[in-house]
Amino acid sequence: MAPNGLDDVWDRRVASGLAFLRRRFSGDYRVDEFGFDPELTDSVFHPLLRLLYRDWFRTEVTGLEHVPADGAGLVVGNHSGTVALDALILSAALHDEHPARRYLRLLGADLVFRMPVVSEIARKTGGTVACNPDAERLLGNGELVGVFPEGFKGVGKLYADRYKLQRFGRGGFVSAALRTGTPIVPVAIVGGEEIYPMLADIKPLARLLKLPYFPVTPTFPWLGPLGMVPLPSKWLIEFCPPIPTAHLTDSADDPMVVFNLADQVRETIQHTLHGLLERRPDPFGP
Repeated sequence: MAPNGLDDVWDRRVASGLAFLRRRFSGDYRVDEFGFDPELTDSVFHPLLRLLYRDWFRTEVTGLEHVPADGAGLVVGNHSGTVALDALILSAALHDEHPARRYLRLLGADLVFRMPVVSEIARKTGGTVACNPDAERLLGNGELVGVFPEGFKGVGKLYADRYKLQRFGRGGFVSAALRTGTPIVPVAIVGGEEIYPMLADIKPLARLLKLPYFPVTPTFPWLGPLGMVPLPSKWLIEFCPPIPTAHLTDSADDPMVVFNLADQVRETIQHTLHGLLERRPDPFGP
């Protein structure tokens, strides 16, 4: 017979699970104006991501003291990996490791919100379309917002170009930060480039399927569905000191100010990536 303490633990888990299901079926749960469902995120999505970032990718997170404990913040990261797992891993790791257990409200490409199921999951976990009005509303509400300015250019680059930051577009994320006086927190992510190393991009097939790229990796499409299992690379995530913007709120429409600030963020991330790669000589080490 199991000890009483273990029985009590399982009793609590079963009771909690039944209560969760009862709330879901009765509609007794809260979502915000963007569709974010904190309870579903905590109970379903973060536990799944936790298995990936803690056990599979052995992720180490540093610099969390640079992420605001409350109030608005714009977290800007490098993007990679063929499949954009880095955004999800960053969101879950930040929530679990930050003392304030903050949620990262991710800004995603239009394509994400045109895909069945994926769109619904993105909304439920706090995501919204990467446009300035939504970003400014979230920041104005004191949320922590995550953006990846490289977009598909970063996620879909070849393995030969790993950890080389692509262009940051027109700096829309900077304008959103300036208009709301929000600090920008650069973050560098090492590990994502190795999970699905893209060796080639079949462009005609990508155009046929209306995708930004069609990847060929060492395991996909050769192994079919098994090719979607990410390789167990070692991940390092480092948050950099925040860049204040409150003194520049009148310059949100000044192209030179926006460009210079976007370039500062890009250079900070690139420099940090080089340092992290030196710390992690073996991509698949412990």
